[in-house]
Amino acid sequence: MDENSRGVEVSLIFPAHNEAEKIEWAVRRAIEALKNITRSYEIIIAEDGSTDGTDKIASRLSEKYSSVRHFHSDKRLGKGGAIKRASKKCKGRIIAFMDVDLATDIKHLKELIQTIRDGYDFAMGSRMLPESKAERTISRAIASSVYNLMVRLFFRTGIRDHQCGFKSFRRSALLSVLDDVKADHWFWDTELLVRASKRGYTIKEFPVEWRHTGETKVNLLRDSIDMITQVLKLWWKINSPRLLGKIKKQSSSRR
Repeated sequence: MDENSRGVEVSLIFPAHNEAEKIEWAVRRAIEALKNITRSYEIIIAEDGSTDGTDKIASRLSEKYSSVRHFHSDKRLGKGGAIKRASKKCKGRIIAFMDVDLATDIKHLKELIQTIRDGYDFAMGSRMLPESKAERTISRAIASSVYNLMVRLFFRTGIRDHQCGFKSFRRSALLSVLDDVKADHWFWDTELLVRASKRGYTIKEFPVEWRHTGETKVNLLRDSIDMITQVLKLWWKINSPRLLGKIKKQSSSRR
C-alpha cells in the first residue's frame, strides 16, 4: 500500500464538465450512500474546464464537506483525462467513478465497492446483461450493442458494456495501466478495459438499473464514427509490432 492510500478506503470520482445544475445534488446523494458503505471515503470532483460556474460550486462543496475535494483544470481534459488526473491524486485503496447525472442507480454503489473488496481488480455496472434494466432510445441501444460487439470481436474482452460510466478499481491495478491509456474522452473506458484485460486483471461486470436522463453530451453519429475509428487505431497499436515483425521475418526468409 502506498503512502497516499493509507487510511482512506474509497475514493469516488465525479468527472464534471459544466454540471452546475447537478453537481451539488450528486455529491449529497453520494455522501448519503457512502456513509452506509464505508467508514473512510472521499469524494473527488474532477472539474474539467467548466464555464458555467461548476468550479465555484465544487469549491464551495469542498469547503462545506471535509470528505469532498475539488480538482480544477483551466482547460478541458476530457472525461478520461479528468479521471486519470484525479486517480493519481486521490487517496483511496479503492477508486471508483460515476457520472454526475447518476444515470446508473446509486443503490448499486455498494456492489461496485464490495466487488473490489471481494478480490476483483476492476468492476463495472452493465446495461447490456440480461438482468439489466436500461431505459434508452432504440437507436442508442442498437448503436451501443454494435459498438460493444465490435470491441469484443477485436479484443476478446468478454465484456458486454465497455462504456457504462459506473466503474471501480483496485488502486494498484488501475495505476499500473493508467499511463498506457492514451484516449482522454469517450473512448477512455474502452481502452482502459482492453489494456487491463490484456494484462490479465480480473474484471467483473454486473447488471444495473440505468436510465437516460433526457440530456446528453453525446452526438450519436459523430461519436459512433469516432469510437469505431478509435477501435481500429487501438487494434493496430496493440497488434502492429507483432504483425510487422512477422512480415519482416517472412521477408527475410525469402531472401
